[in-house]
Order: sequence, then C-alpha cells, then structure tokens
Amino acid sequence: MTAGEHESESGPLQVRGTVLTVRQVDAYYAMTIVAPGIAARFKPGQFVAVAVGGPDTSMLLRRAFSIHDVRPDHGGTVEFVFAAAGRGTRWLAERKARDVLDLTGPLGRPFPVPRDPVSCLLVGGGYGSAPLFALASRLRQRRCSVDFLLGAASGDRVFGALTARRSGRSATITTVDGSLGVRGIVTDMLGQVIHEARTDVIYACGPMGMLRQVTALARRYDIPVQVAVEESMACGIGVCMTCVLPVVGTDGITKMVRSCVDGPVFRGEQVRWDEVGTIPFDAFGAPGWEPKMRRIPARPAADEARRHGHGA
Repeated sequence: MTAGEHESESGPLQVRGTVLTVRQVDAYYAMTIVAPGIAARFKPGQFVAVAVGGPDTSMLLRRAFSIHDVRPDHGGTVEFVFAAAGRGTRWLAERKARDVLDLTGPLGRPFPVPRDPVSCLLVGGGYGSAPLFALASRLRQRRCSVDFLLGAASGDRVFGALTARRSGRSATITTVDGSLGVRGIVTDMLGQVIHEARTDVIYACGPMGMLRQVTALARRYDIPVQVAVEESMACGIGVCMTCVLPVVGTDGITKMVRSCVDGPVFRGEQVRWDEVGTIPFDAFGAPGWEPKMRRIPARPAADEARRHGHGA
C-alpha cells in the first residue's frame, strides 16, 4: 500500500494519487492517476469519487466517475473519463502531471458476468460508454462474444468508437446529426443489432432516458439487461441519500435504494423508470404504504444462471 492510502478489510480505499496524464479525447477528458490499491480491487462497472477544487475550495462535494481502465501491472493506474461541464470538472481538466488528488474507490457494485459463453451486446451513450471497455475485456476472458452499440449527439461525443471497432465482434455507431455512423439514436438500431448478433444479454451505460428505452426494448425480446445508472452522487458511500431511485426487489416490494452502494448496476426491469426522481406512493416506507407487490417476471433457474449469473 502506498503512502496516503487508508484501507479497511472490505471497504474502498481513500487515496492521495498522483496525476500521470490528462488528455483531451474529442469532447471529453481522460485522466490517469497512480492509485495501485484501487486498480488492484477494481471490477468493471465500479467508480471513483474525486475531491475537486483543492484544499481551500468551497466545492465540498466529490465528483463520481466511472472507471474506464486500470493497469495493475503498470504502476497501478486508474483512468476515468469526464466532460468539463461545471466548476468541478473544469478544475479537473486544468490539472497537470504530478498534481496530487484525493479520490476514493473502487465504489459501487460491478457488472455481473455470465458463467458460460453467451452473446453480449454493450450499449453506451456519450462518455457513458467508458466503463464498457473494461467489461468487454472481462467478458472475452469468459469466452463471450462482444458487440458494441454506441451513440451520441455528434461524432466528437461518441467515446471509444475506434476501440469498439477494433475489439468488438461488431460495432454500430449512431449520431443524432449523422456526423459518424448511422443518423439517429442507439435505440433506433437496437432491434436490428439484437437480431444480427443473436444477443443473449445486454449491458448498458449512459443517460437515464437511454437506459429506460433500452430496458423497454430488451423486455420485448425477453433479453435480460444490466444497466449502470447515471444519478448525481454527492458522497458516493451511501450516507447523503441524494442518489436514491425506486427499484423493485425480488420480493416484489419497491424500495428507494442508493445508486452508489446498491448500484450503480441494476437489472433494468427492476428500475421504475417512470418514477425516477420521485418517491412512488407504494414504495416501502412512503406515507400510507401498504405491501402491494409488483412481481418481477421470473426466469427459469437454468436460464437465469446461463444468461447473467455472477462470476467470480
């Protein structure tokens, strides 16, 4: 463990990590930080929470970023991708090599991976596609086939198109303005890609509206979908309750769960997309709550294990 890391037996690490590089990738920035403890513990789908603004800043809240890549054997580096959209991320974009940042991770529940080889479709919107590439590597280790479907408003906002084309069995790109790939949005092409790839399971990360539509279309094809939600996270460790959303449990009861510790990865069909941002009247603990269950359709046990069982 390097100086500046605080470790517990099961929890994440708090690290003072040295910035290795900050590079602009089209409309985004990719930052690589030396954080060997986080790199060693990382699983695809997890994220880091980064302190911004320096020691005297008024920006007290950390910023959460999905981990794009780790290199445990190359100094223990962690890379994440972000858009310089606000004060905190603009400050991050101005960091230089050898600057030191405070970050905590890896946080959150990772993507589950199949036990047996299946056909996996990875769907990403904007820089939401960043965590899908580490997942793709993990899936290929399990001898799964990997297809990509990536989209954004314009070509400079599609993250990882070249990597997807090089590493995926297939890669379909969509842009709203038609500047790269097919004109349109990812869900316009989803049905076609599912048919051509003979998709068994879908993994998706991107804007909440996109995740909602991907989930709805996946249900038409009876394909399980795992989504990494994009909810604002103030603390990243389950204390502040700013990232809650309504999720139906296996018992059929809706609970307000924390995206940062109960997610960010959920089964798409369990999220009550129409009521994200609200507390449904029938959610556990809501005023007047009664135990009226909303059952999640069960899959045969063998099919469930084959399609999206958790791996070691």
